[in-house]
Amino acid sequence: MAHCSLFPKSYFLHVVLIMFTFLVATRLYASEPPLTLDYYASTCPTVFDVIRKETECAVLSDPRNAAMIVRLHFHDCFVQGCDASNLLDDTVTLKGEKKAATNIHSLKGFELIDQIKNMVESECPGIVSCADILTIAARDAVILVGGPYWDVPVGRKDSVTANIDLANTNLPTPDESLLSIISKFLYQGLSVTDMVALIGAHTIGMARCQSFRSRIYGDYGFTSVKNPVSESQLSNLRSMCPPIGGGRTDNNISAMDYVTPNLFDNSFYQLLLNGEGLLNSDQEMYSSVFGIQTRELVKKYATDPLDFFRQFSESMVKMGNITNSESFVTGEVRKNCRFVNT
Repeated sequence: MAHCSLFPKSYFLHVVLIMFTFLVATRLYASEPPLTLDYYASTCPTVFDVIRKETECAVLSDPRNAAMIVRLHFHDCFVQGCDASNLLDDTVTLKGEKKAATNIHSLKGFELIDQIKNMVESECPGIVSCADILTIAARDAVILVGGPYWDVPVGRKDSVTANIDLANTNLPTPDESLLSIISKFLYQGLSVTDMVALIGAHTIGMARCQSFRSRIYGDYGFTSVKNPVSESQLSNLRSMCPPIGGGRTDNNISAMDYVTPNLFDNSFYQLLLNGEGLLNSDQEMYSSVFGIQTRELVKKYATDPLDFFRQFSESMVKMGNITNSESFVTGEVRKNCRFVNT
């Protein structure tokens, strides 16, 4: 590639070294999880039905709840594994993850998980972990807004700890560079293909003005196609998100897929092809000079929704299998997802 010659060889050696370091760390961190499809077959055979019904109620009442549940699951798994650590409230003896910079404005829907947990507890007290409930609910939420089905292995335990520092460092941010986000996925044992597919969940996601202000007053006008629909969308975004922040407008929200915001489909990738990704980090997958592999994946998923669904399903199982090995030793099944058992 001609543009690659603009950078010295030492730069690429540095990047390769970073990637190798993360891969090594991943091998030390990841392990085959002791999860099975029939873990609750004898102890709580109705658990999947109960979770599905409660998730259905939540999503039918407001389709945006689907994205909230999926985001809770994603933010959980990226911090010490899928162990429901991000559901814990702060206490005198425990500092939770909810107030991390990456979570405080983006994580919502905790009461939805509380409701599901209450119903599961009434059916099978003390049996099903909050981590499993969140993982199953994320799958059901995707299905309810038109997305694919996948089998969910279960048997996770709930952690008795949380880690606000890991929440601040492990989770990607809206203005982060492509290489940095790739490294965060690699650290979790997830590939570039997993990353592009999983970020496709933004097809039902919402973002705060503070998260996309730099994008709509930056290169959005340069990357987006020039047509009345695109120009109207940019005008709408700027009208609800002024260039100067700090006030109430910071919390104004917009769909990351303005075409079909409540439908889980591949429209998100088509917007990236048109240069209309709402977040800098999303558009980078198609527009970045380093996005050779990610660009081709965006093109593929934009034209082949079935391939996107297949890969998304595989990658969600893979992400859900990121377990906290300590939780299988010191963990528990919480009675209330917000607090460690006493």
